[in-house]
Amino acid sequence: MSKHALGKGLGSLIPQIEEEQNNGTRVENIPLNRIHPNPHQPRKKFNEDALRELSASIKEQGIIQPVIVEKEDGRYTIIAGERRFRAARMAGLFEIPAIVREYTEAEKLEAALIENIQREDLNAIEEARGYQMLMNTLHLNQEEVSGKVGKKRSTIANSLRLLKLPEDMQTALINGDITAGHARALLAVLNPSDMRILYSRILHDGLSVREAEEQAAALNNGVRSKKENNKGTDKPADPELRRIEQKFIDALGTKVAVKGNIKKGKIEITYFSLDDLERIYDILMIGGH
Repeated sequence: MSKHALGKGLGSLIPQIEEEQNNGTRVENIPLNRIHPNPHQPRKKFNEDALRELSASIKEQGIIQPVIVEKEDGRYTIIAGERRFRAARMAGLFEIPAIVREYTEAEKLEAALIENIQREDLNAIEEARGYQMLMNTLHLNQEEVSGKVGKKRSTIANSLRLLKLPEDMQTALINGDITAGHARALLAVLNPSDMRILYSRILHDGLSVREAEEQAAALNNGVRSKKENNKGTDKPADPELRRIEQKFIDALGTKVAVKGNIKKGKIEITYFSLDDLERIYDILMIGGH
C-alpha cells in the first residue's frame, strides 16, 4: 500500500469530500481565530519551506480541500488539515472552508493520528510517537495499529524501537543529524557506552549507514580501539597512555584524545550537543564524588 493510501480506520473516520457532499454535509467558511489545533496532533515540527509553498498555492488557487473540524463551545478543533490551516493563516486569510462533524474523544485522537501518519511526512520520531499514542490511548496492539494505518506490523515494530534511543539521539534524528538507518545501527549496539562511542563517530566522522552497521558489529564483538574511519586522532605512542585513553573512552562514551607524553600533556573530550556535554559533566561529577 502506498504511503498516501487510506487505511480502513481513517477512511471510516474521515470520509472523502465527495462522500460528505453526497451525504448532504455542508461546507462552512469559519474564521481562523475560532479554530485551534488538535492537542493530540503528533506532528510537533512543521517544515517552514513546505508551509510557504502551500501558502503561495493557497493565495493563487484558494483552498481546494476543506479542513475537517469539530465544534465545541463556540470554537472549532481541527480533526484533519492542520497544515492547510497554518498555511492559510500564513497567506493572510481570515477564514477557511471546513466540514463540521461530531466525534467521540477516541475518534478524535484516532483521526488526528492516522491522518498525519498516512498523509503527512512526519519525521521518524513523530511517527513512532504517533503509533505509541495510538497503542496507549486506544489500547491497541501492533497488529491492530498496522490494520488502521495500512502498514506492515514489522514497520510499526521497527518504528517503535526508535523510542528506545536516548533523548539526545532522538533529537538528532528529528533534526536530521542522523538517519533512521543510523538509529537502527545504534540500537543494535548492546553496551550503552559502546552506543555512545558509535554515536560520536557517526556525528564526528560522517559514517554512512553501512559503516555504522559494521562498527556496531565490531563494538559488539569487543573491537573498540580501531581508528575511526581513517579520520581519528593519532594514538599516543606510549602504551600506558593508550590504555588510559581507552579507559576515558569507555567511561565517557565519546571520543577522547590524550596528547603529550607520560610527564605532561592534555586531554581532549569531544561532545556533540549541549545534552551530550551535560551527560559528560554528570559522569565526571559523579566520579569526582
